[in-house]
Amino acid sequence: MTGIEHLPDWAALLVSLLLILGSSIILIGALGLIRLRSFYQRIHGPAITVTLGAGSLLIASMLYFTVAQSRVVVHEIIITVFVLLTAPVVAMMIMRAAVYRDLRAKKGDAGATAGEVYTISRE
Repeated sequence: MTGIEHLPDWAALLVSLLLILGSSIILIGALGLIRLRSFYQRIHGPAITVTLGAGSLLIASMLYFTVAQSRVVVHEIIITVFVLLTAPVVAMMIMRAAVYRDLRAKKGDAGATAGEVYTISRE
């Protein structure tokens, strides 16, 4: 494996831009995870950063190793597809579990009842 100094300029620039883009998106998601108050607001930060940030980092890795090794590197494509397919589903399932937990505990002031989508029956 060769270093970044042996890459063509176009590939080094593209890899650098993708790494900066991916790390910026992940940083913004981490700040959102820290700053937002409720669980329902906090879930959005990691859900978005996993798909966009990790996708950018994996594409940068794929491009780097493809150019450096002069062959197509396929395993990053498989990882990217797996992350892009599973991350939104996992975020949705975590959110749904939190809604059902709040409804079962009959928390009237929880985020599950915001917007009157879910109602808590008072028995």
